[in-house]
Amino acid sequence: MTIAEALLIILILAVIAFFVYYYLRGTSGKVSITRPVESRVDEYLDRRFEQMVSEWSLMNKYQVRSFKEKKETVLADQENKVEELKDFEHDMIDTLARLEERLNALEKQVEK
Repeated sequence: MTIAEALLIILILAVIAFFVYYYLRGTSGKVSITRPVESRVDEYLDRRFEQMVSEWSLMNKYQVRSFKEKKETVLADQENKVEELKDFEHDMIDTLARLEERLNALEKQVEK
């Protein structure tokens, strides 16, 4: 092995080591080698989750639970109204189908 080949191998190893170091630097958690990008994003979100919730004015699970408890009766009433409207829609569709049948029968009688 010549000196040029040895220097080239050392240079390649240094470049690879630099990329590995650069990619993994600043991580406090475990970075998966099989999913490097996803694991870095997961780590970033884990570190900044609380800050993002407050920054974006998101609700935490306790606020959602209290909202559901306060509005549960209203939501149930609205769901019942939606069900009634769906039933009404089906009844109207059936009525319209019967009216169309009667109209077709009347048209046939008029043609005769």
